[in-house]
Amino acid sequence: MQNNPDKILVESVKRLLRRDATTRLRKIVKKTHAADLSMVFHSLSIPNQRRLFILIDEREIKGEIFSNVDEDTFLNLIEEMNLDEIVEILDLMPKDDVADLLGHLPVEKSDTILEMMKKEGSEEVEGLLHYGDDTAGGIMVPDFIALREDTTARAAIESLQKEHLDVEMPFYLYVVDSNGRLIGVSSLRQLVVVPPNTPLKDFMTTDVFAVKTDMDQEEVAKIVARYDILAVPVVDDTNQLVGIVTVDDVIDIIREEATEDILKMAGVSGDEFIETQSVMRSTRIRLPWLSASFIGGIVAFFIIGHFEGSLKKLAYLAAFIPIIMGMGGNIGTQTSTIVVRGLATGRLNIRDTWQVVFKELAIGFILGAVYGVMIGTVAQLRYSTAMVAVSVGLAVISSMAIAALVGSIVPMGFARINVDPAVATGPFVTTAIDIVSVYFYFQIATFLLGI
Repeated sequence: MQNNPDKILVESVKRLLRRDATTRLRKIVKKTHAADLSMVFHSLSIPNQRRLFILIDEREIKGEIFSNVDEDTFLNLIEEMNLDEIVEILDLMPKDDVADLLGHLPVEKSDTILEMMKKEGSEEVEGLLHYGDDTAGGIMVPDFIALREDTTARAAIESLQKEHLDVEMPFYLYVVDSNGRLIGVSSLRQLVVVPPNTPLKDFMTTDVFAVKTDMDQEEVAKIVARYDILAVPVVDDTNQLVGIVTVDDVIDIIREEATEDILKMAGVSGDEFIETQSVMRSTRIRLPWLSASFIGGIVAFFIIGHFEGSLKKLAYLAAFIPIIMGMGGNIGTQTSTIVVRGLATGRLNIRDTWQVVFKELAIGFILGAVYGVMIGTVAQLRYSTAMVAVSVGLAVISSMAIAALVGSIVPMGFARINVDPAVATGPFVTTAIDIVSVYFYFQIATFLLGI
C-alpha cells in the first residue's frame, strides 16, 4: 500500500503525462530520487513508461531505473532504444546489476551489448554470467578492496584514496595472500584507529564468514542477517576471493524470497504480479495451481455421493460440512504457514521433523477438543440428538488434529526432498484437508447414528 507522498507523486506524474506537460515533468524528474521514480514506473502504462523515461537526462539515473524496475518494464523500456544508448547506460551501472539485466535478454542481443561495452566492464559481466542467477556468484559484486597481509595501515589508506575510488560498497578491507586466497578482513574503522605502521596481519580478523560461489542466495542472506555484517566475501573452490555480496543485495533477496513464498502459499506462481502481467499470462500461471483444488473437489464430490443414503435419512448432517471443513482448513493453513516460515528463517531444521509434527498434532487435538465441544453443544441445542452432537464434535476433533498433522508433515517432507515447502501451504494441503475432513465426518456419523 502506497503512503501519501508516494501516492501524490504517482498521481502528479500521471496527470502531467495526460496533459503532456513536458516542462513540469522534467522538473519533477530532476528533483525526484531514482528509487521514487522507479516506484512511479510500476504504476504507469507501457507508453507512459517510455514517455517518462525519455525525459530523464542523466544516464546514471536511467541506470538506477533499470536496476529497480521489474523484468517486463526493463524490456519495454529498451525495446525502442538503440544499442549505443543502452551500452552507455550499462557502462555506468554496477556490474552485478548489468549481469542480471543481460540475463533477461536474448543471447544474440546480450552478446552484442557485451562486445560494445568497455573491455574491463564486459569481462567482469561475462564472469558473473557464468554463475546461476540465484547463487552467490550470480549476485556478487566483483569490485572489492583486497590487500596483502604485510601492507601497513598507512599504505592501505593511501591505496583506498588512489586505487579504489570506484569500489561500490567499501565496507570492509579484505586481506589475501600472494595467490589471492582470503585470509582475513578488517573494517575501515579498525584501519584508521591503529598506528600507521601497523601491518594488516596484526589487527585483521582471521575468522571470516565467507560463502562459496555456488551457494544459494537465500542461504547467503541468512548468513548476512545472522552475523549482522554489511557484506560477505565470495570465494571459489580454492578459497580465492572473487567478489562480495553487499547488504543492499541481501535486502532485495529477502524481499524477493518472501514475496515468492507468499505467492506460492496462496497457490500462485512467484512470477505473477497484477501490475505487470496480461490477463492471459496470469490465467496460464494460475491454471496449473488450481488443478489441485479441482481434483480435490471431484474427490470430495464422490465421497459425499458415497454417503448419499445417510444424507437422505438425516439431511441436516450436510449443515455441518462447511464448519468442519473450514475449521480443519484454517488450522492446517496456520500450521503449514508457521512451519514454512520457520524453515525459511532457519528457526526449524529438517532434523526436528517429528518433534514439530507431534507438537502440532497435540495443538490440533486440543483446539479440536475445545471447538468440538462448542459445536457439539450447538448441534445438541438445535436437534436435541446426543449422537448427532457427538458425531459433529468428534468430526471437528479429527478434522483439526489431522489438519495440523498434514500441515506440519507435508512442508517438512517437501523440505527433506529439496522441494520448496511454501508449495505445501497452497491448494495441496487445503484440498487434502477438505477431503479427509468430509470422509471422517461421514464415517463417524454413519457409525454412531447407525445409518
